[in-house]
Amino acid sequence: MAGNTLPFKSNYAVSSRIEPFYKGGKVQISHDEQYIFCTCGPRVNILQINTGKIVHSIEQDDQEDITSFSLSPDDEVLVTASRALLLKQWDWKQEKCTRSWRAIHNVPVASMTFDCTTTLLATGGCDGTIKLWDVVKQYCTHNLKGSCGVVHLVEFHPDISRLQLFSSSVDCGIRIWDLQTSKCICVLESHYSAVTSLAFSPDGQTLISSGRDKICSVWDLKKKAVKKTVPVYETVEGVVLLPGKSDYSQMGVKGEGLHFVTAGSKGVLRVWDSSSARCVFTQTLPDAPALNTEEGDLDPRSLMHLLPMPQSNRLVTVTAEHNILIYQMPALAVQQQFVGYNDDILDVKFLGKDDTHIVVATNSSQLKVFELATNSCQILYGHTDTILSIDVFRKGSMFASCAKDKSLRLWKMHLKSGQVHCVAQSSGHSNAVGSIACSRLKKAFLVSGSQDCTIKVWDLPDPLPDVGCEPVLLTARLTEKAHDKDVNSVTISPNDKLLASGSQDRTAKLWSLADMSLLGVFRGHSRGIWCVQFSPVDQVLATASADGSIKIWSIQDFSCLKTFEGHDASVLKVIFVSRGTQLVSSGSDGLVKLWTIKTNECMKTFDAHQDKVWALHGSSKDDLMVTGSADSTITLWKDVTEEELAEEQAKQEDQVLKQQELSNLLHEKKYLKALGIAISLDQPHTALRVIREIRQQEDGIQELEKILLKLRQDQKESVLRYSVVWNTNSRSCLDAQAVLQVLLTHLSPEEILQYQGTRTHLEGLIPYTERHMQRIGRLLQASMFLDYMWQKMRITGGKDR
Repeated sequence: MAGNTLPFKSNYAVSSRIEPFYKGGKVQISHDEQYIFCTCGPRVNILQINTGKIVHSIEQDDQEDITSFSLSPDDEVLVTASRALLLKQWDWKQEKCTRSWRAIHNVPVASMTFDCTTTLLATGGCDGTIKLWDVVKQYCTHNLKGSCGVVHLVEFHPDISRLQLFSSSVDCGIRIWDLQTSKCICVLESHYSAVTSLAFSPDGQTLISSGRDKICSVWDLKKKAVKKTVPVYETVEGVVLLPGKSDYSQMGVKGEGLHFVTAGSKGVLRVWDSSSARCVFTQTLPDAPALNTEEGDLDPRSLMHLLPMPQSNRLVTVTAEHNILIYQMPALAVQQQFVGYNDDILDVKFLGKDDTHIVVATNSSQLKVFELATNSCQILYGHTDTILSIDVFRKGSMFASCAKDKSLRLWKMHLKSGQVHCVAQSSGHSNAVGSIACSRLKKAFLVSGSQDCTIKVWDLPDPLPDVGCEPVLLTARLTEKAHDKDVNSVTISPNDKLLASGSQDRTAKLWSLADMSLLGVFRGHSRGIWCVQFSPVDQVLATASADGSIKIWSIQDFSCLKTFEGHDASVLKVIFVSRGTQLVSSGSDGLVKLWTIKTNECMKTFDAHQDKVWALHGSSKDDLMVTGSADSTITLWKDVTEEELAEEQAKQEDQVLKQQELSNLLHEKKYLKALGIAISLDQPHTALRVIREIRQQEDGIQELEKILLKLRQDQKESVLRYSVVWNTNSRSCLDAQAVLQVLLTHLSPEEILQYQGTRTHLEGLIPYTERHMQRIGRLLQASMFLDYMWQKMRITGGKDR
């Protein structure tokens, strides 16, 4: 609630958004380790690591997808390649394209990289050719042919004096190109599938390559031969050498030999000793169920990229589900997680003591807990199928989730660390569990509604197990066959005594929670009910239906008290705000609406989503709300009613003061300042009053001319705009014509045409001015006839005398 003096909310403004920023493809870290660059269709998004915010977005004008990009070692130049076969060079900090040229490749560019001097750029095409570009002098220096199929990997040797380029294509070999002769001097053959990554030793004499054939090869670049083949037993997508400066004994690293880290299909990081081909350390995945090794490649936790951050001794991985994880070495503990793509948002709730986090259910089996300050995310594993609904206990540190896997889970957040763990779980339904509700007064029980048409009540043990202990198994205290079709929504009354359920069978029902006895049925919707919600203060129930309406029902006699119609499609969620005096609803039309219950009025419609708004929740302080949509966007809204009211009040006070000042200035005959205030208040009638007073002076025409010419250009534009309106009225047309005479006499046509909307103003002036001229012509004729009559009367009268 905004305050006792403000019973109703009138407006919300978007406070922040969590949007998709990465949908697969290349990822690169800036060399100062401040930013992550990643592709998202026709854009390269630049994410600031410490805030989790997108600070820049480089977008193709032609909306063609970006196939590859590369950031120069000095972090200044970004080059992108698109499906339109164009290469573009960007000043990414200004989001400006500085140069664009044809890629010469006949098909899209699949890979690219800069050399360490930011002079040469290598591009590998899908046509099997590699081209080198002099970025400074802007021309193609080499055209290297000989690779088979897509060149998906190009890398310069770190020692630029060698002038060597390494590449790999679908033939599984690693080609070494001598850039002085433009010839392939050697093909390193060891892998039997695509080579995914290359890592060079600090002295440049050793190369480590990884492949999808589940091995890593250690190469002696002097002899051009394999020194060691390391079996990794998983598809390897990335390999990074451990920098030799730090102490890695915690990771089992002993001795001075080369050690490297691999990332692959099993979703874990492993540290290997290159000399013994032995794994010395394997990272553990907390709270994650075991991987099915047969289908490991398809697991959403499979790691697709591995990138080093040597300055801060960190590593970055990218998962198959487009999540970016940052690990701190030597413990390899997850420090930050960013979710690149959320898919459909099915439910979202505020979490934490002061609503510092939100918990999100997307079209996946993982829950995501976002910290709103940094957008950093925890990913919670446990469910094995899509999570459909979430509900939070009143204090905000515990919440429950339910999923298509017929199970429900209880989660607890550690207040100090913010870490979330599962403390209880259960499965008893015979079909997907579509809705869950937590008790309101105490953390005593849960209620679940399922597609098996039943409702179950689950008692929680007291005390609950601590964070880190094994989750306790819950058993249902009561089970009731509640509806004829899917139960879409369940909600518990504020006093924990009543339960309401809404179903696809077009009815809502009221139950006693003590024994699950049916108290009454709410009938009136013509299609299924998506959401039911108790008022926090009144004995009423709100229902949202696929028939596009919201209804308010009395829970005493089950009659319909109010119906709200305004959505063009299904209403998916409804919540009470402003101490139960208003509603907020969201629908399949992508709209969010604010309703006042007493007047049945829609106060405001918010359009910030492109698809169904499945998720809607209000904060505990009633000053924020969050919405989530099938367009993969989460929007945080802030109640700005109080700010708007204060702004309006200040504006009115300012206008009163200016009106008083205006009267004083007119009394003192300070017309220039008075006219300026009238224009700043945007009051044409007041400006007309000032101009009339000027014209009534003895030398009014000269005074008006002097004042109008002293005005600023924007003020002259306003006076011209006012004159168009004054000119439409015969009472004020003379004042308008006096202003126009001054402006048209002293300003050149070119100067007047620069004013905003001048052409429209002139078109409006011409017909009325012609009408005034015709009227004056008729008056002139009439006055001449009168003069003639008077002359005749004088002559006739003289003869008689």
